[in-house]
Amino acid sequence: MGSKLRIAIFASGQGSNFQAIADAVQHRKLDCSIELLVCDKPAAPVVERAHQSGVEAFVFQPKQYASRADYEAEILLELQKRSVDLIVLAGYMRIITNTLVEPYYGKMINIHPSLLPAFPGVAAMEQALEYGVKVTGVTVHFVDGGMDTGPIIAQQAVDIRPDETIETLAARIHAVEQELYPAVINQIANQQIKLTGRHVQIITNAN
Repeated sequence: MGSKLRIAIFASGQGSNFQAIADAVQHRKLDCSIELLVCDKPAAPVVERAHQSGVEAFVFQPKQYASRADYEAEILLELQKRSVDLIVLAGYMRIITNTLVEPYYGKMINIHPSLLPAFPGVAAMEQALEYGVKVTGVTVHFVDGGMDTGPIIAQQAVDIRPDETIETLAARIHAVEQELYPAVINQIANQQIKLTGRHVQIITNAN
């Protein structure tokens, strides 16, 4: 790639995945630049993480806008101003509409704490424990506007142990997320991911 992949990270909470990506960039394990954090909660810890990492933040309060489309239109302008190539959703707790999905289709990814299509939506780890599955995991997928329905890029399984609690499972899921997400972003930066319909091909011999 002639220039670094320019990414924007969307997050609403603690920002552990934001931190994992920022650390990978800082340690030159990830050849991209974080142009912007987008956050819908001014008091979220991820905002301070962005400040500490020298990343500009666009922080907004949805209730101050007439509609979701209105604040997404403003976000879109911020992304375009910075020539953002890829949107990385990292614990962003808002539904994304066509205002952002259409211009960024195939250029917006999300990470979800289950092996999709199992347990989409909120509380995926709790759903897995309640259902009694033996294996869950992490999925990175493109965003298509549905509830965790976009084309799957990568998955990694996590076994559920007999004495598992939500706390122990969450710790192991988050550890996988923090390794897998930067790795997928790196593949995108190196043009190793090809999207055709619902199918994603990983090109291992890309230059």
